[in-house]
Amino acid sequence: MDLQSIKNRFGIIGNSPALNHALNVATQVANTDLSVLINGESGVGKEVFSQIIHALSARKHNPFIAVNCGAIPEGTIDSELFGHEKGSFTGALDSRKGYFETVNGGTIFLDEIGELPLGTQARLLRVLEAGEYIRVGSSKVQKTDVRVIAATNKELLESTQSGKFREDLYYRLNTVPIRVPSLRDRKEDIPLLFRKFAADFSDRYKGAPIQLEEDAKVMLMNYPWPGNVRELKNIAEQISVLSKEKNISAKDLKNFLPENNFSRLPVLVGGKAALSQQEFANEREILYKLFFDMKKDVNELKKMFFEILQNPGIAQNIPMYNNNIDGILPDHKPSVSTNNYGHTNQPVFINQKGEDIHQHEAIEESLSIMDKEKELIIKALKKHKGKRKDASSDLGISERTLYRKLKEYDIED
Repeated sequence: MDLQSIKNRFGIIGNSPALNHALNVATQVANTDLSVLINGESGVGKEVFSQIIHALSARKHNPFIAVNCGAIPEGTIDSELFGHEKGSFTGALDSRKGYFETVNGGTIFLDEIGELPLGTQARLLRVLEAGEYIRVGSSKVQKTDVRVIAATNKELLESTQSGKFREDLYYRLNTVPIRVPSLRDRKEDIPLLFRKFAADFSDRYKGAPIQLEEDAKVMLMNYPWPGNVRELKNIAEQISVLSKEKNISAKDLKNFLPENNFSRLPVLVGGKAALSQQEFANEREILYKLFFDMKKDVNELKKMFFEILQNPGIAQNIPMYNNNIDGILPDHKPSVSTNNYGHTNQPVFINQKGEDIHQHEAIEESLSIMDKEKELIIKALKKHKGKRKDASSDLGISERTLYRKLKEYDIED
């Protein structure tokens, strides 16, 4: 049977190279009894591939059963797969056949195989290697001839390294691997799938099929589709039922797509770009503290100058004027002083009556955040006599961040 005939028979839409390759592998392995491990994200259609393998095999007239391993409680999954004897556990009122007994001669599809408990994995390995199993509560070994097709949306090889999945079972299942591509890896197939779903829902709900405009097709192809084909089908059904317009633009389509899935941006790693969340929080905290302190200083200066304006006589009691600026009072000649960081402080003239206030020249002050940050760090170190732990606590940052800042600004502590 050629590839297009298989697609038509099982309702597979698309012509992407990755999809065609997966189908080719499935058809080639179908007529053997080899175990197959199907990898792929949730919603890509892994079960359809298991049905293709069974339908094209010599077992096609025998039973086929699909079992979701993640949906069966851990305490009952052994009984479901291998059966149990009467009285083997509380509630076991009668003997019961398991799937490996009822599907004898056929195919069993174990979806989400990575969810199997380790004890069940050991039982399954015995079935794959020797075709033998034992019912729960029994000591009698029974034989079965079942082909196992497994599927997972996890990286099982990583699970073997963490001890969550048996390594021997992984290699026994992975005799022939098939990787089903995600929808975002076959973008060219998205408009075709959407058109097929729209036509199906049009027939079901007795309405005209919806049509996508070009900008809507582009948006559809650029959407990440975390739910893959299943999500695309749901979106097509929503639009078919809820949209009043039959020609869908990008603006119309955006109302049906979750906005949070548009911003799945990569994270920069390596070098200085790889800051942890904690370090980012520390950077943010020191900036908040910086702006808060600047606002506090400005408010204090406003208050001080307002008091001087109301009562010029108090100026001579302010240390700032006595230490940094000579001759602030009219009896002295004004001069220019320099602060600790090299910035020039121009004098402010106030007459004796306090009737006028003006600046001789605009005060030039550095507004660089880096300068202010450096200034705060120096002040904190002086305050705590070079003790980094106390200084970092006062600044609201970690000691590690403070150490990095000292290196960055070349501050000697």
